[in-house]
Amino acid sequence: MSTLFVSDLHLDGALPAAIEQFEAFARGPARGADALYILGDLFESWVGDDDDDDARARACTALRALTESGVPGYACHGNRDFLLAAGFEQRSGCRIMDDPTIIDLYGEQVLLTHGDLLCTGDLPYQRLRSVVRRPAWQRRFLRLPLATRRQLADAARAGSRAHTGMATPDIMDVSEPAVMAALRSAGVRRLIHGHTHRPGVHEFVLDGASAYRYVLGAWYEQGSCLRCSADGYELLTLPRTDVGAGAGKAGGPE
Repeated sequence: MSTLFVSDLHLDGALPAAIEQFEAFARGPARGADALYILGDLFESWVGDDDDDDARARACTALRALTESGVPGYACHGNRDFLLAAGFEQRSGCRIMDDPTIIDLYGEQVLLTHGDLLCTGDLPYQRLRSVVRRPAWQRRFLRLPLATRRQLADAARAGSRAHTGMATPDIMDVSEPAVMAALRSAGVRRLIHGHTHRPGVHEFVLDGASAYRYVLGAWYEQGSCLRCSADGYELLTLPRTDVGAGAGKAGGPE
């Protein structure tokens, strides 16, 4: 048996191939897992649990079928879907985790996070994050009409693309000191995260011993999944046969 980790699917009606791939993943490989962890940005946007968009409903239905089959599902907030709440849990059957979270993975403690908090060099984003994660801001936003929230989300996405296009690559990646501090604070030597859209496995030395950082890939052109078992960790690329249908760009985090 194994535990699966995904992140940055950015599911949206503009990317039908990604939605179809996720549905196939949920009714296929994920059915044999011990658990599925979604480390943020399952959706391109989520403007509230009353969001009745068809693409988001399809993803929730796929997750509900998975969790009802007996596979536990967990999700943490990303920078795009930080408004996921109890309604999402009811629709999907997934539990929302704190970010960061430490889990026991086959006898070893492992740190999970979306990854945006580790990008400490991106000061404008960190300032914005500190505002939109405030409960008072979220309450005011959620009182707005659904159509208004969708318009504001579209504008925010456009602003994010512009910011990403102007920022240097190193600013958009995680900070090494932030990674080290997070691992030390958690008392662990393995970290799994997404957000940067730079899939890879990084081995480094932390306080004289080996440590590991596993980065999940985005699902714009293909799927990405980390499979963990008692035998080890394997970062998988999930090819998409119809990559041309509704594919988006595979740039940095937005």
